[in-house]
Amino acid sequence: MMTASELRKKYFEFFQSKGHKLIPSASLIPENDPTVLFTTAGMHPLVPYLLGESHPEGKRLVDAQKCVRTDDIDEVGDTTHHTLFEMLGNWSLGDYFKKEAIEWSWEFLTDPKWLGLDKNRLACSVFAGDDDAPFDEEAFAIWKNLGMSEKRITKLPKKNNWWGPAGVTGPCGPDSEMFYWVGDLDKIPESFNDDNALWVEIWNDVFMQYNKKLDRTFEPLAQKNVDTGMGLERILAVVNGLADNYQTDLWTGIVEEIEKLSGKKYLESAEVQRLMRIIADHIKAATFIIGDEKGVTPSNMGAGYIVRRLLRRAIIHGQRLGIKKGEYWVYKIASAVIDMYKEAYPELANRQEFIKDNLEEEEGRFEKTLDNGLKEFNEQCESLLCQLKEGDEMIVTMPGETVFKLFATYGFPLELIKEIAKERKIEIDEKGFEEEFKKHQELSRTASAGMFKGGLADSSDATKKLHTAAHLLLASLRKVLGDHVFQKGSNITPERLRFDFSHPEKMTSEQLAEVERLVNEAIAHDFPIICEEKPIAEARAEGAMGVFDSKYGEKVKVYKIGEVSNEICGGPHAAHTGELGHFKIVKEESSSSGVRRIKAVLA
Repeated sequence: MMTASELRKKYFEFFQSKGHKLIPSASLIPENDPTVLFTTAGMHPLVPYLLGESHPEGKRLVDAQKCVRTDDIDEVGDTTHHTLFEMLGNWSLGDYFKKEAIEWSWEFLTDPKWLGLDKNRLACSVFAGDDDAPFDEEAFAIWKNLGMSEKRITKLPKKNNWWGPAGVTGPCGPDSEMFYWVGDLDKIPESFNDDNALWVEIWNDVFMQYNKKLDRTFEPLAQKNVDTGMGLERILAVVNGLADNYQTDLWTGIVEEIEKLSGKKYLESAEVQRLMRIIADHIKAATFIIGDEKGVTPSNMGAGYIVRRLLRRAIIHGQRLGIKKGEYWVYKIASAVIDMYKEAYPELANRQEFIKDNLEEEEGRFEKTLDNGLKEFNEQCESLLCQLKEGDEMIVTMPGETVFKLFATYGFPLELIKEIAKERKIEIDEKGFEEEFKKHQELSRTASAGMFKGGLADSSDATKKLHTAAHLLLASLRKVLGDHVFQKGSNITPERLRFDFSHPEKMTSEQLAEVERLVNEAIAHDFPIICEEKPIAEARAEGAMGVFDSKYGEKVKVYKIGEVSNEICGGPHAAHTGELGHFKIVKEESSSSGVRRIKAVLA
């Protein structure tokens, strides 16, 4: 059996042999993309370089990026869906293109020195072409020259084989996907059909060769990039001949801990498997999010709400599995996650106590909420049942609004509400629940759009100035409050700066005034903003600050502002501090436990 560690190592070694520089995973919390709560793909942290900015490590990169996707949380429980996953990627920033990318994909997958997969089990797809862009004849020819049967090279439309752009306009292009037959060897079809679930997608090579303009037309990009992605969990199962991702070593240690706590065995029934997968997946994802270098703790807003939802679903399913409450068992499973990943992601071990404290606090809090929720549920059921007259066999229905309240306020998964209601001969109004759920999603999206409008993804002069002010703000906070202050997150629009930092208590009016004075003093000096690329060890030795440096690798960009600020950073900046104008703090408030938030403007 190949382990995840061995597979990662092979992937890195292969692409390093092709001239790629290994870069570490970036944070799960995007720095410069206000449109999403989490890093959902390997390309997220590399967007500035895909758009033309030079990367400190050069034009060929390889990495394993930790990602979180929450769109299909309710699908978790089968053999392949995961909330937290690792995306193996190799990148060409205006260097090689389709020929090298496809040939290297084929070599890594099939060469016995690397993965040695059976060529007869492989198939691929290419872009079929439409009014916007032609059929990808080049990719088709490359696959054919490698020996792939034409019947195994399927031409698919844009919805299947096209990436981007991320917004209304921007880089985009066709992709070529690779599939592996997981069914019986003697039943492999002669041709590939993407509707057959036994063909499992294992790799995707994206060719960014076009720019979509505002008038919806496409023009060739000056810098053509390659962006590839291969899910570690899925390819590890394929390499080991497993139909269930949860039977690889990425999960077995976690599942064994759940078996120990529940007294049940993973393979004893399909329902036990489903519950254990949900518990394992959700606690792993929550552990990674809390343990991230920009860790998010459980709350009722944004990314914190996702963490809370994951943990509460895991706790409910743990109780359904027979795990006793009141034993702080969630952290026991998280410990198995940390042990498994501490070499690949050392931040988990470094933040182990922080993870433990937050998990135990959330578990204790939710057990009280759960008791209240069950009380509410029972009262609602009793009220509905009272509507029945003696001898009446009619089944009453729980309104959608009530179902949604149990779901949103008390954290009850829909399937649990349905199950308990069914036991009491009560139906639920699923359609009404869905309407309430959609209404809630629309409100959330509206709130997020207002909260995150613009963000640092906007490279306007106003945003650049506020981003530069953020450097001065951090330096001033450390001078006034102490060296325990570190940046915990930021969101910048052309109108205002929002800055989160570590500090245990509310700032006094005197402290806020002094911070303002220091920032404006630096602005008045009209310091030039100097950028230098240097090895990360050298930057650190020179005292450079940086909580987002993990995405850069061995070399980093360091922005220096006089003797005031010296930070590792990747975003856009002003040329001189004198351009900034007058800095004004408009609000200081709590963001989360041990984290304060400042909102400021430039006038």
